[in-house]
Amino acid sequence: MSFVEIDLFGVYVAPISVMMVAAWVVTIALRRVAVRFGLLRHVWHPALFVFAFYLIVLSSIVLVVAHGGLNVRY
Repeated sequence: MSFVEIDLFGVYVAPISVMMVAAWVVTIALRRVAVRFGLLRHVWHPALFVFAFYLIVLSSIVLVVAHGGLNVRY
């Protein structure tokens, strides 16, 4: 598990910030799908639900990157 800084136009960026932006984009897309099909109407607190879902997506991205991709070895 090795996280290294990413060179973005000459500026070194922490890898977690790139993962946070990627998780945000995925969460926005999934939120639009949920709104389209009316799934957020059945949630008690939609903003809290979306935030929790963002944390789940971010954690999943971090775990996938930490293990070197989707190669699962048993």
